[in-house]
Amino acid sequence: MALREPEPQSDVFARVQANIERVIQGKAAVVRQLLLGLVAEGHVLLEDVPGVGKTSLAKALARSLDCTFGRVQFTPDLLPSDVVGVNVWSRAEGRFEFRPGPLFAGIVLGDEINRASPKTQSALLEAMGERQVTVDGVTYPMEPPFMVIATQNPIEHEGTYPLPESQLDRFLMRLSVGYPSREAEAEVLEAHGGREPLADLVPVAGVDEIAGLAEAARAVHVAPALRTYLVDLADASRHHPQLALGMSPRATLGLQRVARARAASTGREFVVPDDLKALAHPVLDHRLLLSPEAQLQGVRTADVVDDLLHTVPLPTGR
Repeated sequence: MALREPEPQSDVFARVQANIERVIQGKAAVVRQLLLGLVAEGHVLLEDVPGVGKTSLAKALARSLDCTFGRVQFTPDLLPSDVVGVNVWSRAEGRFEFRPGPLFAGIVLGDEINRASPKTQSALLEAMGERQVTVDGVTYPMEPPFMVIATQNPIEHEGTYPLPESQLDRFLMRLSVGYPSREAEAEVLEAHGGREPLADLVPVAGVDEIAGLAEAARAVHVAPALRTYLVDLADASRHHPQLALGMSPRATLGLQRVARARAASTGREFVVPDDLKALAHPVLDHRLLLSPEAQLQGVRTADVVDDLLHTVPLPTGR
């Protein structure tokens, strides 16, 4: 019997995307960027007004993959141990046993992360940055895949704790779902009229396939000229007159990682300049800090990123 040819990685990506879009109508670009964050082994912050599908998007991704799912509803009284877990005395064993929290899952949804205290928010830092958690001096690794999808409402500020720059920098991308088009909203009304579409979603990709996608992304070639372009972008941001804080080295690495993921998702083995330009806003907008003067003038970080993309010359290949 002939051996079956392995499925191209781009087909796996397309299959997962199509499954999610059964629930999230009219948001192909956002769904694709969320998947790129997963393939690039990063974490994503979904920032938008209530009711546009942030939570449904995260749950649809988790249901499309054959992996575990954990959810944390952030509130002001939530403790770090409620997120990472706690040691509990076992009378039967005569010792303390670690009981992991919801953070120990493949896909973790952190709902309304800015409602938790800074102490609880910081409990995520080690897990997001190093894929491990330390409790009472003992380190527990996070099994791959591990992705945190956090949501927050940028409009309502009462009773919230804005994420500090160090926490924002841990998120590979910040995405905005946005309101649907008229046609997409009509599809939503029809799809959600009888029953919850999430209930019909089944896994269409396993952990091994996701690991294969991530491995393929890591192997994508980045030409020296494009690496120089990334360094030029970072250097220009650090000297931009409207910025108090430019791109960190983590931001430069993050843009390269997600550009590799975009190339791998289309079956390419090399990064092109369009990969970097297409992902600059979701990777960089939340990492830059405007100067006080720029804030008074109403400048947005997205405007500065546009200026950087316009002024920093692309490699010509010559």
